[in-house]
Amino acid sequence: MGRSKKKGRAVSGILVVDKPLGLSSNQVLQRVKGFYQAQKAGHTGALDPQASGVLPICLGEATKFSQLLLESDKGYDTTATLGEVRSTGDAEGEVIKTAEVGEFSAGQLEAVLQQFRGDVVQVPPMFSALKLDGKPLYELARKGMSAEQAQAIAEKKRRTIQIHQLTLTDQRPRELDLSVRCSKGTYIRTLVEDIGDQLGCGAYVSRLRRSHSGPYHAAQMVTLEQLEALAEQQDLAALDQLLLPIETALPDSWPVVELSHQQADKILHGQAVSTGLKPAPSVQLWAVESGQRQLIGIGRIERGGIRPQRLLQVELLPVNG
Repeated sequence: MGRSKKKGRAVSGILVVDKPLGLSSNQVLQRVKGFYQAQKAGHTGALDPQASGVLPICLGEATKFSQLLLESDKGYDTTATLGEVRSTGDAEGEVIKTAEVGEFSAGQLEAVLQQFRGDVVQVPPMFSALKLDGKPLYELARKGMSAEQAQAIAEKKRRTIQIHQLTLTDQRPRELDLSVRCSKGTYIRTLVEDIGDQLGCGAYVSRLRRSHSGPYHAAQMVTLEQLEALAEQQDLAALDQLLLPIETALPDSWPVVELSHQQADKILHGQAVSTGLKPAPSVQLWAVESGQRQLIGIGRIERGGIRPQRLLQVELLPVNG
């Protein structure tokens, strides 16, 4: 028996969605997949329901590069509300501790923020999607375990992350607005809680909006309302025009390897291709001929040959002439 035909369109590209408050990243993903009638889709790093902003969604062949975006740096704008510690680290949690909030000078705040720039050790929050023995921490947390048990489990997931930028953008009596650029795996809730601890009054995240995810930024975002309007008009062409090319997911720092159509065809059919290029751990593979360029995948250069790692399911463009 042959394989059953996949349902939906074989549409490929990357869409930068402005994730609204109140929806999970997966709910947004499923709505986008439906709007595009796409065969395959995946997001590139979840945002909590109470967070908003940049959520890149990969459609079709772009899903092969979603891991690159999962591992990329992120940017956030957040508000830290001072004087309270909450069970989840954000506005959804129960208040578990309160404290008086003093008057902090710009110098005092800068001295505290400086402690959290560069390499920082974090203990992830219990209310997170990280897993222990196959179970998400938030499931374990909701089973009513003691604070001591929760802390012991969270400690096992201690990790070092990088805070590339941490800037105070506004200050009010009980709130600090912060701009953060950080490595993958950074929990802003934990960062805000740790800043609150250093200030001596506690803090939680009352607003969180992602401004960057890898190469994608807020100016590229489209809303679910825009997408829904086009879907209701059945204007698939207009929807497709909103997609960014797959190659935008690839780091600019990666070397570009240009291949003839003959070389590209060999690689796509699993055959070896030699090259005189120097070894490189990550390269972009492009078929280039008669002025036409076409991304076929990514790979590495080792022992004088090209070793493909992720190849796109593409038909090479016909050669002119």
